[in-house]
Amino acid sequence: MTVTTAGALPDEVYDIVVVGAGVVGAAIARELTRYPSRVALVDASDDVGDGTSKANTAILHTGFDAVPGSLESRLVREGQRRLAAYAEETGIPVEPLGALLVAWDDGQLAALPGLVEKAERNGCHDTRLLGADELYSREPRLGPGALGALEVPGESIICPWTTTLAYATQAVLGGADLHLNCRVEKAASGEPHHLVTSRGPLRAHTLINAAGLHADEIDRLLGHHDFTVTPRRGQLMVFDKQARGLVRHILLPVPTALGKGVLVAPTVYGNVMLGPTAEDIDDKTATGSSAAGLAYLRDKGRRVMPELLDEEVTAVYAGLRAATDKDDYRIRCHAEQRYVTVGGIRSTGLTASMAIAAHVVELLAAAGQDLGTPRALAPVRMPNLGEAFPRPYERADLIAADPEYGKIVCHCERVTRGEIRDALAGPLPPSSAEGLRRRTRARGGRCQGFYCGAAVRALFPPATPGGEPFPRPEVGP
Repeated sequence: MTVTTAGALPDEVYDIVVVGAGVVGAAIARELTRYPSRVALVDASDDVGDGTSKANTAILHTGFDAVPGSLESRLVREGQRRLAAYAEETGIPVEPLGALLVAWDDGQLAALPGLVEKAERNGCHDTRLLGADELYSREPRLGPGALGALEVPGESIICPWTTTLAYATQAVLGGADLHLNCRVEKAASGEPHHLVTSRGPLRAHTLINAAGLHADEIDRLLGHHDFTVTPRRGQLMVFDKQARGLVRHILLPVPTALGKGVLVAPTVYGNVMLGPTAEDIDDKTATGSSAAGLAYLRDKGRRVMPELLDEEVTAVYAGLRAATDKDDYRIRCHAEQRYVTVGGIRSTGLTASMAIAAHVVELLAAAGQDLGTPRALAPVRMPNLGEAFPRPYERADLIAADPEYGKIVCHCERVTRGEIRDALAGPLPPSSAEGLRRRTRARGGRCQGFYCGAAVRALFPPATPGGEPFPRPEVGP
């Protein structure tokens, strides 16, 4: 295994190269390392999960409202089961809160029975219609005027950062090479494929395109014009932990053609999230928030839960989803090229990620590619970032064994020196304070690093600004 962020790439022909180290690409790389193949995972960013995956709405979906019979419906349903089991095995925080689709007018109320039928066709058999009285007994802080709701008990919240990191960590420990800061600029199909990247040439017998927002561009480099990605910006607001007691479920609107709409949902980190918007734009880098977008969210949030708007806003952010003109994933195997496109993966991609990975392997096998005999991967255990489970600063046993877990550095999020040390010494250490935040929550709280920023930066290795660093491990064969 090798993790590289700079310099020339290895002069070898990989069996399989996966382009895109978001949650889907990392899941595919992890699945492929179960087979005796030389696998590389490449990404244009300096970290895994640094694109769409880091700005996910963090819901583990049941797929109740997917298009029945679609590939997305099947993979979300299967992926939910796989990821729920994987999260328990690896320590990814998940909270099964259930969801309520709230109807605010007669038209929305009339649509709920159709959603029950749709859920049944998608294999989700435990939904239930609620009247207004029961709805308000379940969510007493809900705004006035709700007429009823559809309960979807199987919906959960999850940590999207830890999920992507777990996949990539297990892939690297299983023998995959991870090459970051490695943007694919040109591609020539053949045996092998020849890629020109920002770090030099890269060759592969088989190519997997999981490039998210840029999947259509990679597809065109290989001679295909099957779909076009339209970035769909979703702006979100994150409220302080003081707001957590206001909401008990994931509160969803009745969905529209543009998506699931603006939701109010707790996060596993103890905050409350409001969003996202759904704005189709042209710029695949436009992840900034806008005054109009935030005003729109406040207007929607004021109806759903007026008291939420009185709480402090900890952060605002925006993510871009890879929307296409189709209501389904765009996953296709070009057997003659030894090339698989994994495109059009929208917000359900987090939930479906493990099932998508298994589906890609099935496509390769159906195309006649002999991957060999699968093996079990070495287990990994991820650090807990969730508030529903004991954090290191709360565990007397950890602190007794290692006092570093009792030394809090980030007081807003209760992140200890021991956790930061572990992240910096891990198989996939962060190269920036932002990467460290996704591994530990440091600098992610109310002050956004105002008080702890200098102390956190001081723990980084000498290659970045800092003082007394923890040693960075050598990651290689």
